[in-house]
Amino acid sequence: MGVTYWTRITSPVGELLLTADADGALTSLSVPGQKGGRSVAAGWRSDPGPFTAAEEQLAAYFAGELKEFRLELRARGTEFRERVWAAIDDLPYGATTTYGEIATRIGAARMAVRAVGGAIGSNPLLIVRPCHRVIGADGSMTGYAGGLERKVQLLRLEGLGSVL
Repeated sequence: MGVTYWTRITSPVGELLLTADADGALTSLSVPGQKGGRSVAAGWRSDPGPFTAAEEQLAAYFAGELKEFRLELRARGTEFRERVWAAIDDLPYGATTTYGEIATRIGAARMAVRAVGGAIGSNPLLIVRPCHRVIGADGSMTGYAGGLERKVQLLRLEGLGSVL
């Protein structure tokens, strides 16, 4: 396993911990208290250099000036999780979808909704892979690894106050 770079940046939703691989691809974006979030590990290299584009794009997103991230992402998961994450990557800014719609989109049975929820909950790239745009079938604010308060804050930022 190669080198892992890391940095922390401040944001309106709290301090963000970003990690990248040796090629500079973003491998995780975590928030404090995140369920399954990463923590700095021994041997990681603190270096803001690989994160310049991510920091600029996140600042533009939080300022309401960026609607689509253009970053190299490299998160690893099972084939099922990667299919779910790819479907999340296609969710447009300012729109929501449901767990059932994601299941349908990836060709899984509607009964796979719980598995879809598990894959979404294990998304290591909060905000840039917009799992906050996935809501319950009844429009409810369902789980978000970064906390429901942050989910609501991100949806409001994207102009979705009416769904809350």
